[in-house]
Order: sequence, then structure tokens, then C-alpha cells
Amino acid sequence: MAHEWDMANAFVGSVTVGERGQVVIPAEARESLGIHAGDKLVVLRDPSGHGVTFVKPARLEQAAAMLMRLAQLPDEEAPDEDGS
Repeated sequence: MAHEWDMANAFVGSVTVGERGQVVIPAEARESLGIHAGDKLVVLRDPSGHGVTFVKPARLEQAAAMLMRLAQLPDEEAPDEDGS
């Protein structure tokens, strides 16, 4: 189920980059996203070039599978660009 994005729910803290480029993900973010010690995360550069996003590999696999299903739909069945 998709959740609408808004800044009030997106902000969970701030971090400082250490000498070795390490950051600590705030506990609230780890808990709400189910991120645990030893988990692997994919690091994506933001298209604006001003930040990064950490994503669980399983979520990327789900998105890729959805895109593959959409790519196989005939044009008349594919959702409009606005997602409807």
C-alpha cells in the first residue's frame, strides 16, 4: 500500500557524516522501516544531485517487478502518466 509523501512524516532527524563517510540512521527511522544491524541497503543518488536515498534491496526488486508487469501491458491497459 502506497503512502502519500509529506515533509512532516518524511523528516526523522539529521546526521553528521564521520571522517570515514559513515552516518548513523536515527533510531526512529530504523524502527519504523524495520532496519536492523547487518541489513544491506542500496544507496541511490538523488536526481537533483543534492542527496542520497537508502533503500532495502527487496523494495527495489518489488519496484522492478511492477515495472516489468507494466511494460508488458498493452498501451490501452497501462495507467496514465499521473498513475490513474
